[in-house]
Amino acid sequence: MIAFPLLGATILLVLGRRTDRWGHLLGVAMSLASFVVAVLAFVELLGLPEAQRRQAVHLWEFIPGMVDMGLLIDPLSIAFALLITGVGSLIHIYSIGYMSHDSDRRRFFAYLNLFVSAMLLLVLADNYVGLFIGWEGVGLASYLLIGFWQFKPSAAVAAKKAFVVNRVGDFGLLVGMFIIWTTFGSLTFAELGAAADVQNGTTLAIGLLLLLGACGKSAQLPLQSWLLDAMEGPTPVSALIHAATMVTAGVYLVVRSGAFFFPEGSGAALAVAIVGAATLLAGAIIGCAKDDIKKGLAGSTMSQIGYMMLGAGLGPAGYAFAIGHLITHGFFKANLFLGAGSVMHGMNDEVNMRKYGGLRKYMPLTFATFFIGYLAIIGFPLLSGYFTKDGIIETAIHHQPILGWLAVLGAGITGFYMSRMVFMTFFGEKRWEKDAHPHESPQVMTIPLIVLSIGSIFLGGYLVLSNTLMLWLAPAVGRPADLPGFHPFSVPGLATLVLVAIGAAIAWFKYGRAEVPAVQPRGSFLTTFARRDLYGDALNESLIMRPGQWLTRLAVFFDNRGIDGVVNGLAAGIGGSSGRLRRLQTGFARTYALSILFGAAILTGALLLVGNI
Repeated sequence: MIAFPLLGATILLVLGRRTDRWGHLLGVAMSLASFVVAVLAFVELLGLPEAQRRQAVHLWEFIPGMVDMGLLIDPLSIAFALLITGVGSLIHIYSIGYMSHDSDRRRFFAYLNLFVSAMLLLVLADNYVGLFIGWEGVGLASYLLIGFWQFKPSAAVAAKKAFVVNRVGDFGLLVGMFIIWTTFGSLTFAELGAAADVQNGTTLAIGLLLLLGACGKSAQLPLQSWLLDAMEGPTPVSALIHAATMVTAGVYLVVRSGAFFFPEGSGAALAVAIVGAATLLAGAIIGCAKDDIKKGLAGSTMSQIGYMMLGAGLGPAGYAFAIGHLITHGFFKANLFLGAGSVMHGMNDEVNMRKYGGLRKYMPLTFATFFIGYLAIIGFPLLSGYFTKDGIIETAIHHQPILGWLAVLGAGITGFYMSRMVFMTFFGEKRWEKDAHPHESPQVMTIPLIVLSIGSIFLGGYLVLSNTLMLWLAPAVGRPADLPGFHPFSVPGLATLVLVAIGAAIAWFKYGRAEVPAVQPRGSFLTTFARRDLYGDALNESLIMRPGQWLTRLAVFFDNRGIDGVVNGLAAGIGGSSGRLRRLQTGFARTYALSILFGAAILTGALLLVGNI
């Protein structure tokens, strides 16, 4: 699984322009080959008894005395591998059409292959060192893809921002790994499960540090600021990052590291749930005010990953719903992002929804698939999101009532901002520029949309009803004492549906029935607050960047006037003394003879004086 896309990336990057004519086909073939291997591994694992569904694959001795490089094939890693390779392959196929006019399409597919390979290593490694190598590989690939159009200053800045913000999270993960090794003498998952299952200050510190790493990769508060700027990359990159790879890594880390979060009474698990609840609200609020269709979807990703983190913070009772929502989200979010790319493809790459309107008549297939993704993400009954997100909400209300009801509120806001997006894009009057000629995308782009929309409809019910996913994941993450049932007419479930309907109705009156202004209105303080991403960048600038600048200037001053001052002063003193002593060197023999005479006289006088004493 890992080797195929890595080989594809290597061939495309090493051979360079010589692969321009067929490089995209090689990239797709390598991703599909990886998917086939994942399916075969899944089938093989499915045929084993539950007790044997954790297969270790030893590769080689990596760091002597510390860790060997190996892979862990279990229900959790295979679930991620199927998502990464399956949805990733559909994004590869879609990219053939989307990037058809880009002269660097071959390099783009090389980076996509590298991204898939790194993410597979992250989820398949049987230890934290292998996971960290994949973790950093994902960070590198995201930097290359977000900044793919580096001729645009905004894209280059966005890539650097994503890279730097993620370094903060990576620092937390790395320090957590140091403490794990120092405390337990191992970095292998299989050896840490029982050893870490004791509540103390060390496990709490490890859990919080791992959470910091998860916040960076999954764009959770307070390390969320990079995600919306990452929309500067090509749209397939946004789909791959948000649906199948990078932002799901943090959820995987928390679930895989459950032993450090769920000793009895651990505060780390509560911290995960709080971060998830706060982020799901923050992302939803941001999504309400964005006119850029991709940034609106990026806000929704923040919010939906927040739901997953909330579920992961509830332990074995919430793991299956968190992973289930992650899988279904991979389908409907890839569907939505690629649908947005299809709209952009037909609208001269325009991203401002205020310049759309009435597109359902001109892009019927794009509209139909996008609308299915929309219904899935708002939790419309019987679609995928309805089963997985409501499962998280009900479990949260049972274990953490306050956080659970905040999640209900977030669902209502989701109903508003996603309805707003649909109404502004596909309904109402035309608001296009004169040179826009909207048209449906080619089949190479629409077929992946159809496949993703099918998953958006049926996958959630299959995973949740009869606890299919919970029973499948049990050998890897454990199972709750009581298997939950799905209760569609529970109070939280009905309250969620009512709030979603209210949100959608408000959006219809504001953006569906009423005329949408072509120019963004000024809006209230709350609207400005959301448009500026809750002032996250301003906060980072005030708390980190400005003090960092002052500290840097102080360090430069101390270096120039202190360290360099001492060194330069000593050098200047020696130089000045040498300059004065140099005047004694005249080059005349008579001067030197006279100096010798005076010296001899002084020495003789001194000897006579000493002799008399």
